[in-house]
Amino acid sequence: MAHRRSQGIKLYLTVLYVLASCHAVTLNDLLDRASQRSDTLHSLSTSLSHELDSHFPPIGRMIMPRPSMCHTSSLQTPNDKEQALRVSESDLLSLARSLLQAWADPLLLLSSSVKSLPHPAHNSISNKIQELQDHSRNLGDGLDILSGKMDPSSQYISLLPFRGSNELGQDKISRLVNFHFLLSCFRRDSHKIDSFLKVLRCRAAKMRPEMC
Repeated sequence: MAHRRSQGIKLYLTVLYVLASCHAVTLNDLLDRASQRSDTLHSLSTSLSHELDSHFPPIGRMIMPRPSMCHTSSLQTPNDKEQALRVSESDLLSLARSLLQAWADPLLLLSSSVKSLPHPAHNSISNKIQELQDHSRNLGDGLDILSGKMDPSSQYISLLPFRGSNELGQDKISRLVNFHFLLSCFRRDSHKIDSFLKVLRCRAAKMRPEMC
């Protein structure tokens, strides 16, 4: 009985320590971590795009859909850093969270389709897609915590449903082109997310706009 009580006390103290540690993390620290994760996410998607480019047929560039066909294109976002600097902190975080959440299903599709991808490096690509999913989930968790520490409007999420099919195509060219297109859309959005979070980090550190 005494042993159980001792274990219970240890568990209680551990929980208190974890809670205290969480509360001790400042907004600046959270933004630093989020910015580092978003930077990793964008770098990884860029690396994947370059890997796909190495065996992408010339006809693929001719038939690949335009960027305006990305499923997140309907979301109005700043086009550059100057515009982002004029957007409120809560709106920037809301935009970043909306974009990230919109990629949960498309990343699952990329993950399930990579095995049939007609590319000699599909094993490497498969591992990197898994990393993208892991980093996206971790970043999403971090942004959820951030939104709880900022203005309530930052918790608003714009729904951007992915209306693509459950497969990328019947023939090899279609699968490769559609895979590349989805990844190019993700790369574009990961760059936006990274840019928005860097602006937020800059503001939290009270840096001058030209230093952001």
